[in-house]
Amino acid sequence: MSERKPLYQSPGEKGKRGFEDLECYQLALEVMAKVHAFSKTLPPDEKFDLYAQIRRSAKGVTGNIGEGYGRYHYLDSLRFYSTARGELNETLARLIDARVLSYIQQPEFEELYKLIRQAEQTLNGYMNYVRRQRAGSQEFGDKAVREDQADYDLTILDDNGKDQTL
Repeated sequence: MSERKPLYQSPGEKGKRGFEDLECYQLALEVMAKVHAFSKTLPPDEKFDLYAQIRRSAKGVTGNIGEGYGRYHYLDSLRFYSTARGELNETLARLIDARVLSYIQQPEFEELYKLIRQAEQTLNGYMNYVRRQRAGSQEFGDKAVREDQADYDLTILDDNGKDQTL
């Protein structure tokens, strides 16, 4: 990791703690903290729109990295890491929205942009590592783990409240 001080230091033994040791997690945590600080500067009329969306997407990155790390099969883990990457790009899209709407100045935008791209690059590198390791493939193969599809009956009520089963 570069010369930045991590925002969170786990109390466990270094190298044996878990996802919080990952550089991609530490960078995503930094993105989340800076996005939260920025979101507090948004105008009040954005409270239920941009404010909520950008905070939720930034938190989704760290949450999905943590959840993916806890999965046994590498394909299951990669699904969560891929979602984390999508949340990272959604956060960037919301920042671009904020820039276009003049809610964020160019220097602050560029700083966050670079941090997001660095987090994305590091996450991509970690995903490539996980792909090469193929954890769980010996026991379960290389097919994605999926649940069986559920069957549903659809009942539509007409204007009088009578069932119109399809």
